[in-house]
Amino acid sequence: MHKIRIILIVAALLGLALVADSGRFLIVDEPAKSDVIMVLAGDTDLRPARSLGLLRQGYAPRIILNVPADAKVFGWSEPELARKYVDGLPEAQSISICSIHGLSTKAEARDASLCLTQAGAKSVLLVTSDFHTRRALSTFKKEVPEYVYSVAATFNADEFGAQWWRHREWAKVNVDEWMRLSWWELIDRWR
Repeated sequence: MHKIRIILIVAALLGLALVADSGRFLIVDEPAKSDVIMVLAGDTDLRPARSLGLLRQGYAPRIILNVPADAKVFGWSEPELARKYVDGLPEAQSISICSIHGLSTKAEARDASLCLTQAGAKSVLLVTSDFHTRRALSTFKKEVPEYVYSVAATFNADEFGAQWWRHREWAKVNVDEWMRLSWWELIDRWR
């Protein structure tokens, strides 16, 4: 009986350690020199800013900005707004816009493959939110396997942190991303 109690305590402590480290596991921030930087659709502030920093550091000679094609903001389509944003940048000639119709990372990867083909890229540096990096990298590798991928994370302390238990919002994002990652790894990637 004493051995069983010790085994249960050790198992509980190991389980607690894994849960506590679950936020850190989601984050992959390992940018590598590539033919193109692809900014995944979603955040329109930190992701583009990180991609510009990576471009300026020489990680790639150009950026592809994925933008939802069907979304509108105050009467403007998101690709129109993205074009206005890009045109105001000194690096505008190095940035193209890729219209994305799918709403999932899997659908985005499929939509983005045409833009990658048009760019003539062989290696791609993905830029996305920190909590989304592991799933995005796995999804692109599976859905569009003809490219070599690396990933760079953007960090937004209002949205997520590796020590997810410190803030309610971080905890919600951690649980949500773990559900999405689990669904992807266990079900969606095999379809």
